[in-house]
Amino acid sequence: MSIILNGSAGVTTNSGAVYDGIASGTAVTASGTSVDFISIPSWVKRITVMFSGVSMSGTSNLLFQLGDSGGVETTSYATGYSAFSTTSLTSLTETTGFRIAPGASAAAQTLSGIIIFTYAGSNLWVGSGSLNRTDSGSGGFCNGSKTISDTLTQVRITTVNGTDTFDAGSINILYE
Repeated sequence: MSIILNGSAGVTTNSGAVYDGIASGTAVTASGTSVDFISIPSWVKRITVMFSGVSMSGTSNLLFQLGDSGGVETTSYATGYSAFSTTSLTSLTETTGFRIAPGASAAAQTLSGIIIFTYAGSNLWVGSGSLNRTDSGSGGFCNGSKTISDTLTQVRITTVNGTDTFDAGSINILYE
């Protein structure tokens, strides 16, 4: 599923700077193997992805990937994630995207959380996010960075295995 975003021209302040404000995408019901927010305006410097009650058909973890006009990039991420439950804590690295893993995975789990990507210059994006498994006491968080090939135009929400399908919940973005 792809969601096309419409950018604005911005507002010129008294000093002549352009302030584009915060724009919202349209919340979508999570379905299919991925949700893509595309046509992100070139002026965007921060993207917030919000997800609520998201569930998948299997136990794969959520994966957030960035892309440009050449497509979604699936390698060379410098990220790490931690997952916790009432009995354990796991921390690992990830190179295929920003992974957020709940401490205990189960099909039909419900996940809610947020991840924020901030532009750091020269096509470098830094991200940080967290989630809670709303049907248990487990959760997780991630941090890291990714330098993409060109100006960011899209964000993909998928699963690590790429085959589990979303079967519930909503996803939306804010961009500024």
